[in-house]
Amino acid sequence: MTVTDAKTDLRFYLQSARDALLWKLEGLSEYEVRRPMTPTGTNLLGLVKHVASVEFGYLGDTFGRPSGEPLPWLDAGAEANADMWAAADESREYIVGLYHRAWAQADATIDALALDATGRVPWWPDGRDEVTLHHAVVRVISDTHRHAGHADILREFTDGAVGMNENNGSLPPGDAAWWENHRDRLERAAREADA
Repeated sequence: MTVTDAKTDLRFYLQSARDALLWKLEGLSEYEVRRPMTPTGTNLLGLVKHVASVEFGYLGDTFGRPSGEPLPWLDAGAEANADMWAAADESREYIVGLYHRAWAQADATIDALALDATGRVPWWPDGRDEVTLHHAVVRVISDTHRHAGHADILREFTDGAVGMNENNGSLPPGDAAWWENHRDRLERAAREADA
């Protein structure tokens, strides 16, 4: 067994979530990555925009390391939920590039500071706004994996693609007929349990 340090472990899980989230955009049209797929408007590109904003905030501003990147959707008076969707003039390339810049900012913070370094979360209440870098990184990993899970479901509804990446579906093998039978069996079990 290889022994790794805590930062290496945290960076590994953060990067795996980042990569999984961006993979959900591959091969889709502009409409498909922006299309609201839930009653609250959840969409693939909006999830990427949101997690980029989260990384800039928790792993930049919180530790006195502002990126200088303009994020007008987070300004006072910005429209509610503006970080969860991309306007027509915010290209996929811009949002993905923003996310890559957030990675670089976050990774530089992780590299530069000790995990027990403390920062203050600007949007948390005074007196309850202090966090360690370790806490902030775990929070960002959790948030990113949560949203990668949302993206996995949205992508499955879009074209059936599932998993961490194109080579890791994270599902047992089965063709379309097997999955249809599996889903039918689950439907029957749900109906029987409800009877």
